Amino acid sequence: MKDFANLIRKLDSTTKTTLKVNALANYFKNASDEDSVWTIAILSHRRPPRPVNTTLLRKWASELANIPLWLFEESYHIVGDLAETIALVLPKSTKSSTKSLTTFLSEMIDLKMKDDNIKKEYVTNNWRQLNYYERFVFTKLITGGFRIGVSQKLMTRALSKATEIDEDILAYKLMGKWDPSSISFEDLVLKENSSDFLSKPYPFYLAYGLEGEVSDLGNVEDWSIEHKWDGIRSQIIIRNNELFIWSRGEELVTDKYPEFHSFVKNFPNGTVLDGEILPFPNQQIGSFKDLQTRIGRKTLSKALLKKTPVIIKAYDLLEWEGKDVREQSFSSRRNILKNLMDKLSAKNLPIFLSEAVKCGSWDAVAKERNRAREMRSEGLMIKRKDSSYRVGRKKGDWWKWKTDPFTIDAVLTYAMRGHGRRSNLFTDYTFAVWNGDLLVTFAKAYSGLTDKEFGEVTKFVRKNTVETFGPVRSVKPELVFELAFEGINKSSRHKSGVALRFPRISRWRKDKPVSEANTLEDLHKMLEIYG
Repeated sequence: MKDFANLIRKLDSTTKTTLKVNALANYFKNASDEDSVWTIAILSHRRPPRPVNTTLLRKWASELANIPLWLFEESYHIVGDLAETIALVLPKSTKSSTKSLTTFLSEMIDLKMKDDNIKKEYVTNNWRQLNYYERFVFTKLITGGFRIGVSQKLMTRALSKATEIDEDILAYKLMGKWDPSSISFEDLVLKENSSDFLSKPYPFYLAYGLEGEVSDLGNVEDWSIEHKWDGIRSQIIIRNNELFIWSRGEELVTDKYPEFHSFVKNFPNGTVLDGEILPFPNQQIGSFKDLQTRIGRKTLSKALLKKTPVIIKAYDLLEWEGKDVREQSFSSRRNILKNLMDKLSAKNLPIFLSEAVKCGSWDAVAKERNRAREMRSEGLMIKRKDSSYRVGRKKGDWWKWKTDPFTIDAVLTYAMRGHGRRSNLFTDYTFAVWNGDLLVTFAKAYSGLTDKEFGEVTKFVRKNTVETFGPVRSVKPELVFELAFEGINKSSRHKSGVALRFPRISRWRKDKPVSEANTLEDLHKMLEIYG
């Protein structure tokens, strides 16, 4: 634990990628195999279930610190991070633990089924026995909220430096399901077993948002244009007469989509497709909200399958006849994929080719982008015809050109403190629109302003608070902000009757009086057209 806590301290103290990679690589070279596996798991978000809820942790910490709970809560709101607050308020300790990271995590897994008294004794004893940074890391592990600014790619790069195994191979090995409590470092990282690769997907290639003018990309003939579908990015794998469906979030979701089981009989073994799972009610592409009715369901009823069937829009081929074809040009891969789709077209399978759009000029591409909402897409994908299928997010070959977002002018009604470096500012906001003479809340947003603007809003909140509800304050309705969002749907859970997709602040409308903010009727009109 001492070495892992020291690693977290180093990672937390720098923003330089090189220093983070070096710190991680040195750790992997010297840590035990068991601790290395757990470190990989933690940094790739495979943490064990949280054994203690945060309400109990706050209570126990205030008791051990001998301060009232309200004072602890106020300190927490200022600091913005629970583990850091606990490490700060508890009595100082110069002790250090000799137990390994693996031992601590094994104990935490066993702790989940214990009663609260045993949990309290275990947690408080460890708080007493650990120094500041070990205590901070211990609490982070207990809460399950381990976010330290290390991406999967950065961790993979460091692991590659420590083991001299290619980054792409490591990215491939670490995808999918594996249990850090039972797999060895040898099996996970060092050893190559052909059976391990039967169900494994390839690392996804991700596009960057278009920068500058689309015409800056050069000759339009060098690029392939298609729509950017709004569903679940997935890989369809057929190997050894078995079907595997992986989401971009590295979740195996084969059982969630029984419609695709027919692929096994119709696709040749050694086929891996990249595509988008889309809702397809009434033989038309639906909205993402339609798809959400199936996401997370443990069981899929016949009624649900009938109401919200799904399809795959296939747009790339990664493996063909058992061979990795990612290094071939995009055009070559698409030709093979199109031939495959043409052969299967008469079988009425729930899979369609994501068709390339023929555009002879960038003006024509821009016009096609304007049709995106009509096509139920988010915009366009622009892919260089000679590009290989790479790993992760790389600039240059694949670009996404999304449609302009919806916008609405709304009134600030509630504010809450932020977290981390913004814990002393009010940055989390609730907004309302007019319904007659009343303001009806309809959305929350916490991004889009500069630090200076957050500071200005914070001053306003402190001077114009009407009521306080714990960390939340209601404020005088005097500020108007333009909110941008990607979609709008009906919602029975919200008083306004609508729910927005990805709302964020696009600008502060200092030029607009509150009386000129948008209305609930305006939102419902958007819903009629685009919902």
